Amino acid sequence: MKIIRNLFKNSKGATAIEYGLIAALIAVAAITAMSSLGKQLNNTFTNVKNNMTAT
Repeated sequence: MKIIRNLFKNSKGATAIEYGLIAALIAVAAITAMSSLGKQLNNTFTNVKNNMTAT
């Protein structure tokens, strides 16, 4: 019974896992945002290039 109580009292491992999950979610959000931004920048520069060659 003492072993089970000690397992529930020890929350250091759970906290580390939670921080890891938070870091993973932030990384996924950052990658998604940067990917979308990269596509938009590519389109913008393509439009600029096309307009410069047209004049």
